Amino acid sequence: MTVLVTGGTGFVGRFVVEALLRQGRKVRVAGRTVPAAGYFSAPVGFAEGGLEPAGDWGGALEGVTHLVHAAFDHVPGRYRGGEGEDPSGFVARNVGGTFALFEAAKRAGVARVVFLSSRAVYGDRPVGAELTEETEPHPGTLYGDVKRAAELALEDLSDAGFGGVSLRVTGVYGPAAPGRSHKWADLFDDYLAGRNVSPRRATEVHGDDVAAAVLLVLAVPVPPPVLNVSDILLDRHELLAIVQAATGCAHPLPPRSVEPVNAMNCDLLRALGWRPGGVGLLEQTVARLLQDRRPT
Repeated sequence: MTVLVTGGTGFVGRFVVEALLRQGRKVRVAGRTVPAAGYFSAPVGFAEGGLEPAGDWGGALEGVTHLVHAAFDHVPGRYRGGEGEDPSGFVARNVGGTFALFEAAKRAGVARVVFLSSRAVYGDRPVGAELTEETEPHPGTLYGDVKRAAELALEDLSDAGFGGVSLRVTGVYGPAAPGRSHKWADLFDDYLAGRNVSPRRATEVHGDDVAAAVLLVLAVPVPPPVLNVSDILLDRHELLAIVQAATGCAHPLPPRSVEPVNAMNCDLLRALGWRPGGVGLLEQTVARLLQDRRPT
């Protein structure tokens, strides 16, 4: 198995690359810049390429048997609203560029494609409604629109020799690459400095658990075409309570959020053997993030 991972140097893509390396897989990363020495735990191949609709993926896909498409072109630090001041370019790259990649992968004889989609394809749902793979997508943002368009393109191309799977991933947490900040860095700094923290809750999953889901659907002979990937419903009050206990910080915790959040049902993925880390992995990760916390 030779796996091409687009966006492999990104936050989520890096977890996927590392999981593949631990399995002993041959990995090639596609991106705009060569990864720095030591960025990954073992050597990987590199192919220069971005999400341009007219891009040539022939060289990057040569000898590749499986593709994980984790690349997403957006304003740095933003997914929803990631179009910035260029919505047409955002769509051209993330829809047109993704279409071109999928078509090139099929021509190259790639057997399996895993696309990292998002829970954003569901859009806003009624309070208390559980999100299953049968829930009709109604994206409410341009981010959700382009992810859904890519899902449909992969579905249309899929056949007996070219299997496509879209993983609808929720918010992802975990350690960042060396020299980069994790998603909660500013939140932790604000709390520990005694600054006001607004209430919020959201569904979350560790990057390692996302990678485990990718590995599962790469290996399963005929996986479902769409799978939810989510683990815990996390309130900032509960997250910062872990920080408080680990640091002894006396600052008050933010109140628990009252905003409704639709839980994601992951029974289909669990039926394949997926077992996310839950609260235990969250606590271990927060301890590590605090240990590596940048000086203030």
